[in-house]
Amino acid sequence: MKTISILHTGGTIASKVSKKGGVSAQYTAKEILDLYPEIKKLAVIKSRLIGNIMSENMNFSHYNLLAREIQKEVKDKSNVDGIIITHGTDTLHYTSAALSFILENLPIPVILVGAQRSSDRGSSDAALNLVSAINFINKTDFAEVAICMHASMEDTHCSILPGLKTKKLHTSRRDAFKPINTKPYALVYHDQGLDLLRKDFKKVNKKSKLQLKLFNPKVKVGILKTHPNLSSEEIRFYKNFHGLIIEGTGLGHAPIGKIDSFTSENSKILNELKKLAKKIPVLMTSQCIFGRINMNVYTPGRKLQEIGVLGNLADMTTETAFIKLAWLLSNYKKLEVKNLILENLRGEISDRTSTEFLEDDLNQ
Repeated sequence: MKTISILHTGGTIASKVSKKGGVSAQYTAKEILDLYPEIKKLAVIKSRLIGNIMSENMNFSHYNLLAREIQKEVKDKSNVDGIIITHGTDTLHYTSAALSFILENLPIPVILVGAQRSSDRGSSDAALNLVSAINFINKTDFAEVAICMHASMEDTHCSILPGLKTKKLHTSRRDAFKPINTKPYALVYHDQGLDLLRKDFKKVNKKSKLQLKLFNPKVKVGILKTHPNLSSEEIRFYKNFHGLIIEGTGLGHAPIGKIDSFTSENSKILNELKKLAKKIPVLMTSQCIFGRINMNVYTPGRKLQEIGVLGNLADMTTETAFIKLAWLLSNYKKLEVKNLILENLRGEISDRTSTEFLEDDLNQ
């Protein structure tokens, strides 16, 4: 059997109802394993607790801590074949993106697993998610960062989702996590069957020397969601930040056009964006879930590019763009950051948007 290390960080999968009321992360690493004894029949399991943290409290320092703990497991003489990280779902996709960038030359798989229902509930999705992650590691030579969560509301199968192109789309459904502009790597069934949907992933190579490019916890990157009645003061707020993600409308727009007496503020917004883009990287994403930015189509998009707003033709989610910009700012010089932000480093930007995914997306 393969040797798999499970690193526990808390979240709903490690939670139960507390005596004071409400659900909180309380289970120890041993207690979680005792809840799911079936996994010991599938692999040689190592298990240890990193922390009991609800994922909304995760930050850059936690990503660095996790990366170092992963490095310890990779270097362990027990010859670990894969790593599973149990994690809260609310920022699961932020952490999967962060680890995708930090972990260079990853020799083995790192699969993040969460649960939408706490492990003390009969309706918990934790067991199938854990078992499916183990079965995926057992049956493939996958060696990237991915997420394993329910593919439907039923306890029938799980999706193996790309760490950089996944988003949580529902507050409570067990199939809340969906791939964006791409397919899952695989579907893993409760009877241990597996459908491999993609083969464009890095393969296990234990000779690869893992290197870490960590986050600088002091880097400040903001996310500003454009909206009607936006104020130039909201732009100005970020003047002392190191970078800014603008979640724009449609193909990558912001209210910068003065078209009548009611839109005089838009000229001020344009001016503030121009000043900001000269100081720090300003990156455009879209409030839309699917598709990509194209700031060449409409005049406002062209104007944003002229003043230095980046992001044209990328299809990164806002969360991945935020993580990537913070990681680049932590490891590269300012000019390098602007050159690398639109380079596909880990699979975060699709080469093209297939009509297959466009049609699928519209039918969901």
